[in-house]
Formats: sequence, structure tokens, C-alpha cells
Amino acid sequence: MAYKDEQLNEEKVFKDPVHRYVHVQDQVIWDLIAAPEFQRLRRIKQLGTTYLTFHGAEHSRFNHSLGVYEIVRRILYNFNGHTHWNPDERLLCLCAALLHDLGHGPFSHSFEKVFKLDHEHFTKQIIVGDTGINRILEHVSPGFSKKVADVINKTYEDKLVVSLISSQIDADRMDYLQRDAYFTGVSYGHFDMERILRVMRPIEDQVVIKSSGMHAVEDYIMSRYQMYWQVYFHPVTRSAEVILSKILHRAKYLFQQNYTFKLRPAHFISFFKEDVDLSDYLRLDESIVSYYFQLWQEEDDKILRDLCERFMNRHLFKYIEFNPNQQMNEWMELYRLFQKAGIDPEYYLVVDSSSDLPYDFYRPGEEEERLPIHLRMPNGELKELSRHSDIVEAISGKKRTDHKLYFPADMIEKIADDGVKGKILELLYGGAGNHAD
Repeated sequence: MAYKDEQLNEEKVFKDPVHRYVHVQDQVIWDLIAAPEFQRLRRIKQLGTTYLTFHGAEHSRFNHSLGVYEIVRRILYNFNGHTHWNPDERLLCLCAALLHDLGHGPFSHSFEKVFKLDHEHFTKQIIVGDTGINRILEHVSPGFSKKVADVINKTYEDKLVVSLISSQIDADRMDYLQRDAYFTGVSYGHFDMERILRVMRPIEDQVVIKSSGMHAVEDYIMSRYQMYWQVYFHPVTRSAEVILSKILHRAKYLFQQNYTFKLRPAHFISFFKEDVDLSDYLRLDESIVSYYFQLWQEEDDKILRDLCERFMNRHLFKYIEFNPNQQMNEWMELYRLFQKAGIDPEYYLVVDSSSDLPYDFYRPGEEEERLPIHLRMPNGELKELSRHSDIVEAISGKKRTDHKLYFPADMIEKIADDGVKGKILELLYGGAGNHAD
């Protein structure tokens, strides 16, 4: 029997708190899960610094990747026998679902910004490069690894396959919304996934939803909207991310200034030099980053030492509502006053912005093409979701942006010059917004 068709002697299951069970029957999938590059995802948190806000959010990208695989497995089971579904794409879909987050690094998005990295680039490198994952995929058939990479990269010729893991209603979102809601303990991310899976139908280039399932999809979109603003963009989580970013910026700056660290930061050297190869990337995970942060609490550099102490012991920055587009004069004055007080504003006065577009329909000429969710009416006609749902229409195309200004309230309280301190407090709490913890 060809490797691509090989089945395990008996089905393996992972007990899962969200989907109850994750079922594995294919030898290929079982081998991919066992590969070191996939096991590494156990050491990368799904939600980065969110555990400092919601203490249960310790789950990993390993958990999530298995969940996305399981949702796609269930979708494909329901697709069997449908005209537009090609069963030969089954294993490709399952592999792409399992491996879609393979290239995420520690504290993913903050880390990427500081070191100018792209996790999608590394996902592709792991899949097509000299890795255990690549050898397994190439054993399926020559060129199979590139097909998997193309699906994840959204360049694969069969757009129906791509839409299962990357669209406005895909397995990736359906898993992370429920999983993140479960582990953070909030109620916002729950929706009737089983109902959605039952009403999904394959057509030539996308998945559509039977019109009878519209209310389940409305619930899903509102869940996503709520999770972004209540969990993903939570200002305390963003405060931790600001500090994390500033630690990495400071360590990189010190390295470039030939600062002598008490322990040479070997795992970071190629990142500081912005010359990262795949083996360097795979060696770095969150346990190693945390190890260095722990050590850097003892460094001679006052700023690095303070930022690491804040991150490790959750002494986070405070924040206020602050719109840099309208309050640039206040920001410039605060910057000057921080310098006068001996507090480096590059590290201790940070504007952070969050924005999200919960659902959108296709608008010709836009940079990012968003394939809308279509309902299939009883007569077979397709209707774009927001044209049929008042709830979705109300939030379609509405990009919400939130701005906060972060600062160390404890340092401000210790400023000796009462005049400078008073001006800073007046700008922060008197004119710039309301005090928030």
C-alpha cells in the first residue's frame, strides 16, 4: 500500500477539551505529529502574553493545530459524495490544516515585529526545507510538500481547498475562537460549530452555507467580534506585549552597542544581527526566551533589568485612552517631560493601536481581497451574507481602531521634581483621558 493511503492498525485519539476527541487514522498525519518541528509547537503559547490577563490561557499552538486538523477532518467527512468535492484532495487538506501554524515563533507577533520576521515565511521553510516534516511529506509523493505550502500560502490552484483553512469562515478561526474562549474562561467565543459544519456545502471555488444555517453563522461572526475586543485586544495583555517588545528592542540595541551581557545571549545572536536561518529559528521557543528574561533581571543595564523584572513579575504599565492623531502635541510634551525626569520615553512612553474588521464583503480594487461568506438559498441562488442578515450588515466593513498610551505609573510617582511630576500627571489624567488600571 502506498504511504499516502496507509492507515494505522487502530485509530488514535487525542482527548481534547474543545472537540472532545481528535481522531487520527492516517499514518502520514501520525508521523507529522511526531516530528520535532511539530512537537516544538507545545512550547509556543497560542495567545502569547494573554496568560498575564486571563490566567488559564496557557494553551499552545500544538493544541490549536490539532483542533484545526480535527475540524477539517469533520468537514471533509460531511463533503463525501458532493459533486464539487474532489476526494483526492483529502490528505492535502488534512496536512495543511495540521501544519498551518508551524512557523510561529515565541510570543509570535511581538517577536516578529522587533526582528522583522514573518511566521508564514518560516512555515513554508519548515515544510519545503531540510526538515523531518519535509521528508514525511515528500514520502507521500514528490512535490507534495510544495502543495501543502501553497495551500497555507493561499496560492494553491484549488481555491476550495484553500478556503477550508483561510477564509472568513474557516477551520482555523472556528478552532481558535472556541479554544481561546475555553481557556480564558470567557463566554464570548462560543457558537454552534456542529450546526455550521452540517450546513457547509462545497461549490467550485469556495464553501457556502445553506441559508437555514444563517443564524449559526451570525453567532460565529459576533463571537469573533467580541473575542477580539474582550480578549485579543485586552489592554492589560497589550501592556505586557509593549513591555515584551521593549525588552527585545533594548537587548538588540545593547548587543549592537557591544554591551557585555553576563551570559552571552547565544540563542538571540542571529536575531540581533537580523540574519536568522531555519535552524536558529527552530531552536528558539518560549521557555528559552523566558530563561533569558529571568537572567536579564540581574543585568547591569538599568532599563533592560527593569523591563524584565516588570514582565516576569507582572508589574505592567498603566494606560489611558489616547488618540495620537488628535493628541500629538500632548504626546510631544509628555516625551519632553519624561526626558527631563530621567525616564527614557523610547521605552516608557508607548502608544499602542489595535484594529479589527470583523466581517467584510469583496470591494473591487482593495489591497486585500476578502472572499465573502455566501448563503445558498433554497432555489440554489447565492446571496452574500450581509445582504441577507441585518446583524452582519450592521458591522460589515466597519473597522474599529483603539488607541492607548502606556506608561510606568510607579516611576512617575517617584519623580523628585514636583513641577515636572505635576505636569505629567495633568497631561495623563487631566487632559488626555481617564485613568485605567
